[in-house]
Amino acid sequence: MDLVFKALADPTRRHLLDLLRERNGQTLGELCGHVAMTRQSATQHLALLEAANLVSTVRRGREKVHYLNPVPLHEMQERWIDRFERPRLRALSAVKRRAESAMSDRPTYVYVTYIESTPEQVWHALTDADLTASYWGHANVSDWQPGSRWEHRRTDGSGVADVVGTVVESRPPVRLVTTWSDPADLSESSQVTFEIEGFHEIVRLTVTHENLATEQEHADVASGWPAVLSNLKTLLETGRILSQAPWTMDR
Repeated sequence: MDLVFKALADPTRRHLLDLLRERNGQTLGELCGHVAMTRQSATQHLALLEAANLVSTVRRGREKVHYLNPVPLHEMQERWIDRFERPRLRALSAVKRRAESAMSDRPTYVYVTYIESTPEQVWHALTDADLTASYWGHANVSDWQPGSRWEHRRTDGSGVADVVGTVVESRPPVRLVTTWSDPADLSESSQVTFEIEGFHEIVRLTVTHENLATEQEHADVASGWPAVLSNLKTLLETGRILSQAPWTMDR
């Protein structure tokens, strides 16, 4: 964590992270085009960001492509923000979202992460009951055919499903769309889309959770997906998980 704070202390390195947030997957030359410094200086800043695990790189021919890794920032949020300030920050965030999306019918949440894996492995990790149980704390159970039922079952042996839904679209290993409902109230449902795109040795995973009923549900989703996907990323890249059963939603 010391390396993360050291990396974030410099405004130039924060600017480099902002550039990657705006457009992920840039080469050294592309990043240098937006900062007033030599390639050598930029390389040194990027090396510190990479050492802090805030940036990951993938070799593409003779060049390295740089990607923003939000996991350390999420860990900081969990350790110092969520524990003490979550209710107040949720309220402020809800006000901000209402001001920014007053014309929108229902909130939508989108999260993008990059994983050193293959599309096939990511698809397997999202749909295999045992794997989802290990990093999510709930087993995703289905045959994953369009029109089939799927369940988000507890791992305590009770067989209880906290979320149920229907597989809307299934195109392994690139796209999975499911509805999410509370088993006690099937009249309301949201929809989750997983889009899996291969980029050489890494995968871009985009999760879109839409048709959320309330701002509170959006807040719950916004705090839950980063934890689940951080666990998924860590499991596929290292074989371990960050925490057990980080999140499930009521519907």
